[in-house]
Amino acid sequence: MKPKILVSREVFPEVIEHLAAYFEIDYHAEDAALQPAELAARLAGKAGAITMLSDRIDDDALAGAHSLKAVCNVAVGYNNFDLAAISRAGVMATNTPGVLDDTTADTVWALLMASGRRIVAADRWLRAGYWQRWKFNDDWLGQDVHHATLGILGMGRIGQAVARRAAGFAMKVIYHNRQPLPAEQERACNATWVDKDALLRDADFLVLMLPYSPAVHHIVGAAELAQMKPSAHLINVARGGIVDDGALIDALREKRIAGAGLDVFENEPALDARFCELDNVVLTPHIGSSSRATRLAMAMCAADNLIAALHGRRPPNLLNPEVFGG
Repeated sequence: MKPKILVSREVFPEVIEHLAAYFEIDYHAEDAALQPAELAARLAGKAGAITMLSDRIDDDALAGAHSLKAVCNVAVGYNNFDLAAISRAGVMATNTPGVLDDTTADTVWALLMASGRRIVAADRWLRAGYWQRWKFNDDWLGQDVHHATLGILGMGRIGQAVARRAAGFAMKVIYHNRQPLPAEQERACNATWVDKDALLRDADFLVLMLPYSPAVHHIVGAAELAQMKPSAHLINVARGGIVDDGALIDALREKRIAGAGLDVFENEPALDARFCELDNVVLTPHIGSSSRATRLAMAMCAADNLIAALHGRRPPNLLNPEVFGG
């Protein structure tokens, strides 16, 4: 008999076809998250699960899932996983790093350009029929991207992909990590490590690329925003909660920074409605990895993690290797 698995949310047909060769699938074929009680009920009796960021996997979800051996997230992030609880249950957990790096870096640049050059607000203004009132010296004066300073907080794979793209704009690239990159990687990115205060002070465009954890909650708040230039733009495609959204709204409203491009928010999808009142912020609904090719690759990566885990092999992207018994 094939092992039973749960696929917790709608995915591409190719992924279901791939999994069906190995497993009996309980497929929640809707683009809506399972409620916690239903998620827990449907995990019972399953050997594995393909999960999404909307699925909280914790002690409550695992309470009746005595057969569960692996949960495989379709995401590089895994702040929906209580990894300690999953490990206590002896369950393998995986994510999908690598396959979304370039697509997410492209999204960073889309937001950076749109914020710096005020593209979205200008589009709305044109559609409203105001072009005849255009003033050469006053209207739609944005921030040059070329020769500006790009600052990156969190220089992992995606941060490095963002940095490499800056060469085409002849930008100065500075970054802050807990530790500097190896010299060879710095040269490949044409980037220079600086302390956090210098990053905040000197960046014309500050890109946040940190994975979320309680240690970085509100790592950019009122005090950090006050260190930025009035002409600076903040770009966040990492995770909600890294930025204090209330403090950012105040800074944007009071023009203490020039603009922001945001793909992630605290409490998403229930973002703070005050963002929608501002014309100096570009908002997208967590679409950083959203191309068909990349989303399919992510889902296939999760599927291959699960296939390996339930066939006695170490999954390629195992987050808690201490539980692997193969």
